Amino acid sequence: MLVLGHPEYYPRFGFRPAPRYGIVPGFDVSDEAMTALPSDALAAVPCGTIRCPAAFGV
Repeated sequence: MLVLGHPEYYPRFGFRPAPRYGIVPGFDVSDEAMTALPSDALAAVPCGTIRCPAAFGV
């Protein structure tokens, strides 16, 4: 699960900076604001670049 949000709020729920998992946004945002939470602690986390539809404007 990925969340773009306040870097001090989401870590309390287990989210960590997405770049730690090899997930990077394709737009300008701080590493701390783009967070990820794996759904299965034992499964491999997919990695790559996040791409958003044009409607999001990023």
